[in-house]
Amino acid sequence: MDVGLKRELEEKVRAGERLTREDGIALYASDDLAWLGGLAHEVRTRKNGDVVHFNVNRHLNMTNVCTASCAYCSFQRKPGEKDAYTMRIEEAVRLAKAMENDNLTELHIVNGLHPTLPWRYYPRSLKALKEALPQVSLKAFTATEIHHFEKISGLSASEILDELIDAGLESLTGGGAEIFDWEVRQHIVDHDTHWEDWSRIHRLAHEKGLKTPCTMLYGHIEEPRHRVDHVLRLRELQDETGGFQVFIPLRYQHDFVDMKDGKVRNRLQARTTMATGAEALKTFAVSRLLFDNVPHVKVFWVMHGVQTAQLALQHGADDMDGSVVEYKITHDADNYGTPNKLTRDDLLELIRDAGFRPVERNTRYEIIREYPGPDAERRESPQPMRV
Repeated sequence: MDVGLKRELEEKVRAGERLTREDGIALYASDDLAWLGGLAHEVRTRKNGDVVHFNVNRHLNMTNVCTASCAYCSFQRKPGEKDAYTMRIEEAVRLAKAMENDNLTELHIVNGLHPTLPWRYYPRSLKALKEALPQVSLKAFTATEIHHFEKISGLSASEILDELIDAGLESLTGGGAEIFDWEVRQHIVDHDTHWEDWSRIHRLAHEKGLKTPCTMLYGHIEEPRHRVDHVLRLRELQDETGGFQVFIPLRYQHDFVDMKDGKVRNRLQARTTMATGAEALKTFAVSRLLFDNVPHVKVFWVMHGVQTAQLALQHGADDMDGSVVEYKITHDADNYGTPNKLTRDDLLELIRDAGFRPVERNTRYEIIREYPGPDAERRESPQPMRV
């Protein structure tokens, strides 16, 4: 990137001027990661100071049976496969109750698109979970699942959301977004929930007062221009509704370990390489700079590894996803021994070690507790990059 364009982009960012599609593509073309990270860090500091948010959550996947066979997905199973499962509601409640002693504040629920489970299973599950854990926020279902519920119930998404909210739903999840551009999407997604329906369902959720996350799966067959297009679609929807609380870049994963049945279901990995740490940090930085109207950018440490997640906090991210115990969708794909679980104390240490002040939040980004930051009196104590 020539010096003149670099200066022009700096001036636009510091003046709070919105970046364009061409700006985003130019930022991805830059090989100056320190400059990109510093600029993104300025923006995250302006929005969130020296804070890194986290929450104490658990993931619950009630079924892995799915009608779709998305090219990147190793989670899905077909009916009758050896390790296909579907929980009874009582079993889901029992598992959730076993997590209660960890003082969790959020249960994150995502499932396969089960071909025969009745629609009523889903609101009944939420109702039973909320009765068992009244203090826990239920963050459940992707827009793809809501679209699936429309098909199996005959109800509209508006009616479905009303019933789920009555049952205890506090937020949708951000999944199903992947990459919206059809040039890429047609090769990676095996269901018919695309931008039009994904955005329609989140728009409805926002109209009903829900705040939701939004995501992007990057590092597979897409190009930087597709990432820019993805963020700008979400940015335009955010202009309209204001309902997105956080943007979450998710790193595409390979399967390094064969499944129990010996099958490797990821059909992309023979022709893809996963994003490097540097590419991940660039994606966080450019996303933070482009997405000027969303307050938070989250790094999901399970999909990036702990060290890259810490570095992402210096490249635009201000949220480090919670103390996941078991994440069945992807895990250990970096092949570096990413842990199954980080406790609250682990998260506090990681955030301080990156030079930030930890703040525990709930699903709605309301502050539960603020913690001390790094000890400024210690010479070896890390500090955030200066801006």
